[in-house]
Amino acid sequence: MACVLLRNATRGGLARRLRGSRVIARTSDERCVMTSRARLEKALEELQRNPYYDKYAEKLARLQQTSPAEFLQRVGQQEKKSRERQVKRVIAKYQPSTSATFPFLLKNVRSSWSLTIKRQYVKDLSENKYITTPIFYVNAGPHIGHLYSAVLADAVARYNGMLGHKTCLATGTDEHGNKIKAAAAAAGLPNLEYCTRISRQFREMCDRFEVDYSRFIRTTEKQHSDAVYHFWNRLEERGHIYLGKYSGWYCVSDEAFLGDADLVEEKDSTGKVIKVSAESGNKVEWMEEENYKFRLSAFQDDLKYWLRDENTVRPALYHKILSQWVEEGACLQDLSVTRIRNKVPWAIPSPCDESHSIYVWMDALVNYLTVLGYPNESYKEFWPPTLQIIGKDILKFHGIYWPAFLIAAGLEPPKTLLCHAHWTVDHKKMSKSMGNVISPFEAANDYSDEGLRYFVLREAVPQNDANYSSTKIVNVLNSELADTLGNLVSRCTGKAVNPSKEFPDPARYWDVLRSPVADETREALKSVGTRARESYEEYNLHHVVDAVISMLHSANKMVAYHEPWQLRKRVDDADSIEQLKAVISLALESSRIGALILYPIVPRLSSGLLDFLNIPKESRTWTNTAPEFLNNSSAKERHIERNNLILFKKIKSQ
Repeated sequence: MACVLLRNATRGGLARRLRGSRVIARTSDERCVMTSRARLEKALEELQRNPYYDKYAEKLARLQQTSPAEFLQRVGQQEKKSRERQVKRVIAKYQPSTSATFPFLLKNVRSSWSLTIKRQYVKDLSENKYITTPIFYVNAGPHIGHLYSAVLADAVARYNGMLGHKTCLATGTDEHGNKIKAAAAAAGLPNLEYCTRISRQFREMCDRFEVDYSRFIRTTEKQHSDAVYHFWNRLEERGHIYLGKYSGWYCVSDEAFLGDADLVEEKDSTGKVIKVSAESGNKVEWMEEENYKFRLSAFQDDLKYWLRDENTVRPALYHKILSQWVEEGACLQDLSVTRIRNKVPWAIPSPCDESHSIYVWMDALVNYLTVLGYPNESYKEFWPPTLQIIGKDILKFHGIYWPAFLIAAGLEPPKTLLCHAHWTVDHKKMSKSMGNVISPFEAANDYSDEGLRYFVLREAVPQNDANYSSTKIVNVLNSELADTLGNLVSRCTGKAVNPSKEFPDPARYWDVLRSPVADETREALKSVGTRARESYEEYNLHHVVDAVISMLHSANKMVAYHEPWQLRKRVDDADSIEQLKAVISLALESSRIGALILYPIVPRLSSGLLDFLNIPKESRTWTNTAPEFLNNSSAKERHIERNNLILFKKIKSQ
């Protein structure tokens, strides 16, 4: 028996010398577990896959230029405190910036065994999934873009739940800053009362559209301010915050300092040339003041390493944009993280100087920790975030400031940022001045809650602006939900075709029909689950819908070809009845699989259909998206719950 400290183990040489040994491995939280050579090698493989491993591998390896016996004896004799001090000294000695540390080198990573370190990125395989929306700014009520962010996050969480993962979905509202103060004044309400009113609208949006959040956070909660103070103090203790003078162009509307590259010149109504934000078009003003600053400039190398995995930011377009920003360094000037309090009174006071307020973006970003109970140790159950969904307008804050803050605090940055584009209305930008801001509540009154949710997830492509069109909504919902899915179900469950309300066992009837359209349906059923899963993993939900609708089209063609209403008339012909049951079986099996795959996208509609088909709750996992005719278990006959189900009521054109 021997004892090795896994976080000091590097390279294949050590593994070769440990072959044949049985070891006691210490995990990163110092719990002692028994392990074999195979398990040790697997742990070493995982260490090599870590995004930060390359940085330290050579230097860590030099610490272990000793024989296996000497190494194991030396480590085995160390007491716990000595080991902890040694690891801290090693990490501190080889960090790339002045004080950034990475205590997460062994967490949730995998690799292949090799003498030469070779980066091979794989999908996250950890059991716990932490998924977040951006927290929504309460200067106005929800619009269609907010709904999209929320239901996209919910769909990803539900998909992971179907895979058997334990998921945590967080959303909420961002409630500090001068824009909130101005909006409250315009509404004639105290700041907190105004925030409560608008925050309630966002919660109602989530509830109405089936966003099954684990926690809805408000940044005006005391728990959050306590977490912000703890996070601030941690940064300050590590030397990342200092008092300095700042001067630069400040956008009051966006509450952000901007560099020259982020500005364009325009003429105002008087003809005067002014500078505005190139992104938002909002006016900027020159500002000079003494603020507390964060040493953002020290983290360029750390951000580059975080971005080495192309899956860190999705889609690839936004990964390229963010990587270019980091490479050029224009966005990496030390960041002002406070404002003079009399200029920004509606904010969290700085814990080190009451004359300053904490920068609203530092305040807001910490919410992702607050949700999990930070600084209580319980937050580690789900940290780091598996997926953080954001709009393209806040990419800089989540892709530069946020990971830098976390690395500086000794925490692991998010595994993936999913950045999506914006929504237009009839191909025009949404704006209050144009009067074309779409309220999800009003739209749902016209198209139903599930219909609107289906449309925004079916229509949007993350890298491109999505277009909201009343005409297209009606066409899509009527064609796909009413005619394709709804009609398929009704054709095979009505009294004229299926008076006994049967759902014949697919395993028994799957190969009865001998026709090209039946073959096409069977092939579609075999492949649709795989196609849909690939698209879910790529966050391309529009392709998920494409796969399902294509499969349902095949099933509808099969029904039309075999005419079950005619087969029902030949009740004395055994072959006809056999074919009838086969048609019903294939059609309802297509409906069952389609409902399961679409469940993350339209949970209420899918659940209603699965209830109608009498599918048990325990048979609604992703595994169940495989056709039952591929299952060799004993046949089971089902009966549907009732006739005359109206799955989705057709919408009349307006």
